[in-house]
Amino acid sequence: MDWFPGSLIILLLFIAFGLGWHIYRLRRRLNSYSNIIRRATSGGILFSDLPSDVPGLDDLSNAVKGLTAALNSQLSTVETERAKLASVLEQMTDGVLIADTGGRVAFLNPAAGRMFEGQAAVGRRMVEVLRQYQLVEAWRRCQETGEAQSETVELPARRQFLQLFVLPDRHTGGTLLLVQDLTRVRRLETVRRDFISNLSHELRTPLASLKALTETLRDGALDDPEAAPRFLGRIETEVDALTQMAQELLELSRIESGQVPLELTTVDPARLLDSSAERMRAQAERAGLMLTVEVAADMPEVRGDAARLEQVLVNLIHNALKFTDPGGSVTLTAKNDGPYVRFAIRDTGAGIPEDDLERIFERFYKADQARSGGGTGLGLSIARHIVEAHGGRIWAESRESQGSTFFFTIPAY
Repeated sequence: MDWFPGSLIILLLFIAFGLGWHIYRLRRRLNSYSNIIRRATSGGILFSDLPSDVPGLDDLSNAVKGLTAALNSQLSTVETERAKLASVLEQMTDGVLIADTGGRVAFLNPAAGRMFEGQAAVGRRMVEVLRQYQLVEAWRRCQETGEAQSETVELPARRQFLQLFVLPDRHTGGTLLLVQDLTRVRRLETVRRDFISNLSHELRTPLASLKALTETLRDGALDDPEAAPRFLGRIETEVDALTQMAQELLELSRIESGQVPLELTTVDPARLLDSSAERMRAQAERAGLMLTVEVAADMPEVRGDAARLEQVLVNLIHNALKFTDPGGSVTLTAKNDGPYVRFAIRDTGAGIPEDDLERIFERFYKADQARSGGGTGLGLSIARHIVEAHGGRIWAESRESQGSTFFFTIPAY
């Protein structure tokens, strides 16, 4: 039995070696799983990263694979939602800014970037980005009170109206700012208010004249064989003016709503100018003005509605003649302007004040010095809609006492 202790020791060593090797392999496998789990918590793990099954660890292997699949699914869902939110924020016309607890810009969408500092605003103090005192104060009030705030401010230098909403972020302690650009809305409100005011002004004058003429006739002028026809003639003139205003309003409404289809054909610019000039030549001669046409010989044709384009030209020529003193001139030109033909009506008249140039194509809008010139104030608005319906644009350049030039472009054929 002398061999027993030595054999036992050898057997125990063999068993210890086997257990040590198994524990070593198990520890490596567990370390591998530990690394994979740590990677899974940071996202982006692949199933190919998982080790092969280990005897005795099938449940752990399956659990790790299940955890990885769940994390991948959650990450995919979060990424999808993030992409949707990013798309919404990028397409929004309202500006969105997020400020952290330290009062610095943590995020802003492209609309906010256009209103303020662009992506360079990220990381900067909110005071430096907003700049305007009223906006900064609204943001500070939200920070101090923890309640939503709103503020509307006008930026004269940029001709903008901005409305700011500041909301506290109760989860992070920061603030969410929503900025709306109300410039277009305010401009439309101004146009609507001026339209009503100008329409009232235009109607008040002929209606007051009609009332005065009617009362005069009722008081005895109707029996006067000399005065009665004169007063009736003035009444007819005022009624004609009201009729013209109603017709032009109706036509403008139809053009704006697209109810007047254009009959497009190829039109020769030279022939169009000559025809328009001939229609107004008698009026120019009566006013003591020179009306000339200057067109290059190689002008391309345009594609448009000849009757409507002539309406635009006649309207512009009529305005030029009306506000040019005797002895002056009105010149009609057409030039090749790339893909367009540019028409111009230049006069040597009184000119238009600079502040009025941007608004002369609005309905009923008239420069102050033009008030005494009659007319409904709708002609230029109708001309603008006709030109824009052709795919062109119309504008004016002028200096007071140095004449005016009205331009409009029509796509070349």
